[in-house]
Amino acid sequence: MKQIIQQIKNLESINSFSKHEQLVQGIINSIDEKVVTKGDLLPSVNTFISELGFARETIAKAYKELVHRGIIESKNRLGYFVATNDVKQELKVALLIFAFDIFQETFYENFRKGLGKNVQLDIFFHHNNFDTFESIIQNIKGKYGMFVIAPIPSVKTPPVLKLLPTNRVLLVDRYIETDEDYNYVAQEFGDSSYNAFVQLKDKIKKYDEIIFFFKPSSAEPDEILNSFKRFMKDHDIKGVIKEEYVSGSLEKGKVYFTIHNLELWEMLKDSKIKGLKIGSDIGFISHNDDIVKEIIFDGVTTFSTDFSEMGKKAANFVLNRKKIQEIIPTVLVDRNSL
Repeated sequence: MKQIIQQIKNLESINSFSKHEQLVQGIINSIDEKVVTKGDLLPSVNTFISELGFARETIAKAYKELVHRGIIESKNRLGYFVATNDVKQELKVALLIFAFDIFQETFYENFRKGLGKNVQLDIFFHHNNFDTFESIIQNIKGKYGMFVIAPIPSVKTPPVLKLLPTNRVLLVDRYIETDEDYNYVAQEFGDSSYNAFVQLKDKIKKYDEIIFFFKPSSAEPDEILNSFKRFMKDHDIKGVIKEEYVSGSLEKGKVYFTIHNLELWEMLKDSKIKGLKIGSDIGFISHNDDIVKEIIFDGVTTFSTDFSEMGKKAANFVLNRKKIQEIIPTVLVDRNSL
């Protein structure tokens, strides 16, 4: 009984949590953490009044909701008992990611489908803004059974993640070093980017220069930038790094590499306006594959992780809680844009 009371008290710090919500989620957490199991007797209404100081009506309302959801059952004159160990049909999952680009939509669609109809999924975006990231974590802690998070690569991130129970957190998209043993399904940027550049080396060398557009202090991975620099040095490749593409500045004899789709679309448009033949007059490489890049201009060369697979594996972890610490491989797709 004391452990159930403590599970409920653990939620007291959530200001936006009503006492009713605190009771409901605390009991669900107790079942999920196996503090109690199917058939176990739950504290009486009077026990809750004595231990928590909640109003009788509040406790009765919480028990009524849990009975209605089929999680507990009332046995006449005996009290309330755990009816099932399976609370997944009422599981609430918070998904916190960078934004909603095409590849992240691919992750979301596979994640949502993998969870099934009986899981409530709420999605939040931090846009690589740490204040927004921290504010969302503060707001959602204690309100969800699982937290699936694309972390911001910052030394300030691990302390914020500690606001959430470690065993209820899954890191996706990016892996960051922490003191905690988090589960994760992520991609790797450093070696995978370098290897992709090396595989494309002979094609890149057909051109006069390679230009990489990279915005400092953005969501773009520094590992890709470092790999690009290492590739140029190791293989005597002439190249330059610029912060952004300037409309109309496309030049014949160059290879252009960008992480941003909007830049890619603008450059492809300019190549058409200037009458430059893609794959001979000019070359393009893009990060993160999608169906549009497979089709447009006879295909754009990309290197990318499999976001559909990442979404499926994330959903499987949420449903089954089987430990996972996996890096999804990055695959080079060499198309006609080089």
